[in-house]
Amino acid sequence: MAPAQPPLFGVDVPDGFHYRPWFVSAPEEQALVDAIGAVEFASFEMRGVVARRRVAFFGHSYDASLGDERPIPEFLRPLASGFASWAGIAVDEFAMALINEYRPGAPIGWHRDAPQYDIVAGLSLLSPCRMKFRRYVAPGAHARAGAPRRLATHEITLEPRSAYLMTGPARNEYEHHIPEVAGLRYSITFRTLRQR
Repeated sequence: MAPAQPPLFGVDVPDGFHYRPWFVSAPEEQALVDAIGAVEFASFEMRGVVARRRVAFFGHSYDASLGDERPIPEFLRPLASGFASWAGIAVDEFAMALINEYRPGAPIGWHRDAPQYDIVAGLSLLSPCRMKFRRYVAPGAHARAGAPRRLATHEITLEPRSAYLMTGPARNEYEHHIPEVAGLRYSITFRTLRQR
């Protein structure tokens, strides 16, 4: 099945979210999937709950409990270079890489990436997913009794082999979530460190 064409009038995303379909070719996707097959994944726990996705962290992790830093693998270097060129930064500004494995039925809940990171660059592999956005509200600020349920304000389908950059308001003023995926999906994300 051919990937969907981009919408005629652009995509419904917050300012600072940049999307490119077909960022890698089908052979490049297969090479990445083959290399990922040798990656050691671990369960991921957030706020005491074990996620249904599995993860592999490389470089500067936001959580010291995840163990020693592992260097970013060589097979990810060309992809990092492509993202760096698109973002207009030096490739060594990407301080960490994360590979997520989403098996069918696995979601990722509403969240905003850890505050020490700045630019987030992501690639989707194998199957599409929906990515939803809503304005970020600090934990506890929306918990008052009778507060209306917060709904997504933007949504995009991330097609296989597509990529995004999350910067500016999309990165800092919004949180995002991926509902349960229908088929096996991998995502590869790179993050820069925020300048203090």
